[in-house]
Amino acid sequence: MKFNKWTLGLAAVGVVSLTSAARADESKINQVETALSNTTISGYVDVAAQFTPNGNGYTPNYYYYQPGNSINLNVVDITIDKPLDESPWASGYHVDFFVGPVANEMGLYNGIRQAYIALRTPVGNGIDWKLGVFDTIVGYESTTSANNPNYSKSYGYNMEPTTHTGILGAYKIADFVSVQAGIADTSYLGNGAYTASFNNTLYYPTWLGSATFTAPDSFGWAKGATLTAATIISANVVGGVNYPPDHPNGHAGRTYYAGVTLPTPIAALKFGAAFDYLTASDISQNAWNAGVYGTYQFNDKLSLNLRAEYYNGKALNAAGAYNQNDGTGYYDYYGYGTFVSQPQQAQELTVTVQYALWANVLTRLEFRWDHVNHGNGYSNGETTYGGSSGYYYNEGGLRQDAFLLAAQAIYTF
Repeated sequence: MKFNKWTLGLAAVGVVSLTSAARADESKINQVETALSNTTISGYVDVAAQFTPNGNGYTPNYYYYQPGNSINLNVVDITIDKPLDESPWASGYHVDFFVGPVANEMGLYNGIRQAYIALRTPVGNGIDWKLGVFDTIVGYESTTSANNPNYSKSYGYNMEPTTHTGILGAYKIADFVSVQAGIADTSYLGNGAYTASFNNTLYYPTWLGSATFTAPDSFGWAKGATLTAATIISANVVGGVNYPPDHPNGHAGRTYYAGVTLPTPIAALKFGAAFDYLTASDISQNAWNAGVYGTYQFNDKLSLNLRAEYYNGKALNAAGAYNQNDGTGYYDYYGYGTFVSQPQQAQELTVTVQYALWANVLTRLEFRWDHVNHGNGYSNGETTYGGSSGYYYNEGGLRQDAFLLAAQAIYTF
């Protein structure tokens, strides 16, 4: 065994023995090996090609504003994880490094999507805690694309926050019901946007809560079906000031979510449904979205995934670009764009064929159709800068319908 000069010096004057030093070093090594023995490293690389007949615009929000008619690296994810074991005072951690255009669009310029310490306290059946940055508790779809049935993001997903910084506790009351509750610093920014960045103060924090019910084996073919209800009540930041939810200067957001997953008597066929409701004082009326999902698994490699949605709410502008002729409009976080002043209704239908041809590789081919009921909602992306006005003007006009053809490949390791 090799010793550093400090240890050798202490041994030379008789302060320590090389035998005891060797044992101490071996103890430290064993501690490190024990800590790392249950740690796993995993992740994925996500790339896709999008073709949008509308043009090169970023609307609707198919995948974090990735441009149409292009091949894109979406994101590289590296996960380091030590899950909780079965001990009463278990501890662990989880870190997700998120790098690439998707991470930048989410505002994760530090490259961290999740980073939390996991702890358990032996109260009742045991409370599992997350302390740090963690994924949100609402939503049918995940930020991890491979966990979703479709490539493109839903309207509902774009109404929800993505991550929180705070503390979250999970408790399993019984085999059929579990709950979560927490406090975080996520803020509602207005126009449908949440942010997980620090608020500089926790005077008016965000409150999180959810309950999930799981059908037991006695339900026969419906066993394993789930029903989740969740809410997020958020304060907001305006001009750097953190306002309480009901303050007249603020426009706090409240998200209410319900989701269902349902097996059928046909083992290969599964359904799901999700409902998102957002209420905030800065939008003229409450926004809501309903989505249904269907999956048919032909075999262990091939599946067909369908999604249909109906959105009703504030008429917002198109995915971050000022395309209205007079340079005005609202910023869109819901995945579609429109310039009419009245409340808007939008629908989308997505068909995704998913196939696993290569080991560890998930491939998808997807077609999506979006439609708005009032006005022309979707930009073709042909814009020019408006000079001193500082706005982008639309040259090619807007359309009532938008179409997407996309191919995606995800390598998971």
